[in-house]
Amino acid sequence: MQWATGGLLFLWVSSKTRLIGLGFGWTTRITYLVIAGIGLVVGVMGDTLWLREISTIGLLMATSFALLVSIARRKAGVKGQRELQRSRADRVSAMVGDRGQIKVSNTVATKEFPPVLDLIAPIIGTFGLVAGAVDAAGPIWLSVARTLVGAAFLGAVSNSMLLGHWYLVQPGLSRDPIFTLVNWTGLLWLPELVFLCIPTGMFSVLNGTIDDNYNGLLGWFWVACVLATICLVIVTRMALKEKEYSAVMAATGLMYLAILTAFGMDLVARILLDA
Repeated sequence: MQWATGGLLFLWVSSKTRLIGLGFGWTTRITYLVIAGIGLVVGVMGDTLWLREISTIGLLMATSFALLVSIARRKAGVKGQRELQRSRADRVSAMVGDRGQIKVSNTVATKEFPPVLDLIAPIIGTFGLVAGAVDAAGPIWLSVARTLVGAAFLGAVSNSMLLGHWYLVQPGLSRDPIFTLVNWTGLLWLPELVFLCIPTGMFSVLNGTIDDNYNGLLGWFWVACVLATICLVIVTRMALKEKEYSAVMAATGLMYLAILTAFGMDLVARILLDA
């Protein structure tokens, strides 16, 4: 639920630019539909919290609706992609000296998919996350903050990797969309770290107040995940500044590693602190 809510939020961040092909939205929505569906099954079969489960159902319905609308309006494409094709066609025509040689249609048969539909699901999901955080132990404000920031953090890093793979399908896409997601990952890393360290937090694990049952090994593993995550974000930004197309693929691989370390940063802390 947390992962799906954050991922769908950053799908909206990407789709509202109207630069990325509709297929990326289809892939991302289906991915998080599966993740949210698994979360719903686990929630119903385990410690059921009905407000959270109902919120998950609402998220699934909203995401499915957005997916169906996007498929129905696929012939309209996206505005930014058409403008990019038109500008490149004009540039090529100018170079060959015949501006009428390459034509890109400015008209569309149907209305475009409205990106605001992608915002409905994460809004609904937020209610479920808050309900789950309030039900958890500890100070309510801290639990809510950790849950919401964690959702955004995991969503940003996951979508960075997913979008990086989409460049294989849409190689002419500018690097602005993936830069945005990588930047958000770096920005959210700090509040994620701060909220996990606020007492009772990970400092209690590192100083031995909370026993991790592994002689402190899990605490230092968490520290390694924290440092590795921000290092991977920095290196990814450096890779994206390179002009070669292969730099995007390198950045995608780095963000795949960042997903592993980011989940280690979030989940290891939650397991230890909940225990």
